[in-house]
Amino acid sequence: MTESSTASNPDIEISRRRLLGTVGAAGAVGLALGATGGALVHSAVTDSPAGAPGAAGALSSLGSTAVAFEGDHQAGITTPLQAKGHVLAFDLAPGAGRTEAAALMRRWSETARRLMAGETAPTGDSGIALDAGPSSLTVTFGFGHSFFERTGLTARRPAALDPLPDFSSDRLDAQRSNGDLWVQIGSNDGLVAFHALRAIQKDAGEAARVRWQMNGFNRSPGATASPMTARNLMGQIDGTGNPKPADPDFDKRIFVPAAGPGPAEHAWMAGGSYAVVRRIRMLLDDWDKQSLAQQEQVIGRTKANGAPLTGGGETTPLALDKLGTDGKPVIPSNAHARISAPAQNGGAAMLRRPFSFHDGIAPDGTPDAGLLFICWQADPLRGFVPVQRKLDRGDALSAFIRHESSGLYAVPPGPRTGEYVGQRLLEG
Repeated sequence: MTESSTASNPDIEISRRRLLGTVGAAGAVGLALGATGGALVHSAVTDSPAGAPGAAGALSSLGSTAVAFEGDHQAGITTPLQAKGHVLAFDLAPGAGRTEAAALMRRWSETARRLMAGETAPTGDSGIALDAGPSSLTVTFGFGHSFFERTGLTARRPAALDPLPDFSSDRLDAQRSNGDLWVQIGSNDGLVAFHALRAIQKDAGEAARVRWQMNGFNRSPGATASPMTARNLMGQIDGTGNPKPADPDFDKRIFVPAAGPGPAEHAWMAGGSYAVVRRIRMLLDDWDKQSLAQQEQVIGRTKANGAPLTGGGETTPLALDKLGTDGKPVIPSNAHARISAPAQNGGAAMLRRPFSFHDGIAPDGTPDAGLLFICWQADPLRGFVPVQRKLDRGDALSAFIRHESSGLYAVPPGPRTGEYVGQRLLEG
């Protein structure tokens, strides 16, 4: 089916909304509000088992779950990890400035609002997701350092968006780094995620062009017997030390305060966050040659359940002072878990929310695979930078990874009803 025929057919245009309405009438289970304002999730599922009367056309809970577009913070930050993701950056077209950027953000926001609710795109819907629910779709927008020069807003660019320092282990590809505008798309269904990617790309029109784009994945919800921290492509549990929304200082660490330091020109970021994005290739062939014991020494945790080498379970605190019978620390001095621990970095913390990637086999026969590392913090100079500096100086894991691209983006707060993302910056 062509895009033009989809856009001109009102029955097709409303099919996703009609489907969700039918499911909701069959037996919605209600609303659940997360710990932060951008985490409103609606799940509508039928009580009828598959094949029973009334079950026809019903969505599973995976497909029917929707994440709110409006809120104190943008969706896709505290939203649970999604199975499929796309991360991409755009550069404004030559001659495009603040006016064109505002119009683009208005288009993108309306498209994201509709797609996240399980509706069709405002114009030219491709039909890719007509028979799907929202599937926890999130679309998150951010601005790079160069965006402010292109739009004449350098006076409103926060100091926290200053370029990241160079690290000795970096092997960065400039063509796959930075960018004026950044978009993160996540969903628990691959077609729903791709549908959003296509809509966002088409909405850019003549105003912006794709600078780089990367695809990622995580374990699907329900794939394990009970909820657990995700594993990366090395097989390691990844994200154990993440700040939790229930922590009393979570908002302080992750979101820009409403009345924080800095000039009034930067107040548009109140409630926003800063995303550091790194493509980290894992040298999996080299890693797989290591014995299990060697791998656990590199990480400082057991592979089976993520527990510290000093004992306990995954969430047991690291006993960094514990010595073995040989008089050496049980968790080696260069172990990744030790070096990255907040206690070793003046309390520096960030919310890691990555995707894994696999982009085929490289010419040398090795897998081009690894981690699309995405971390969130109120200030990258107090979050990512001090931790990465220490890792750069002696992390045992460095021998098995390669940082190949990098970006830092200011992610504004969630929009109010009727507002587009970034409006407080572009029209303030």
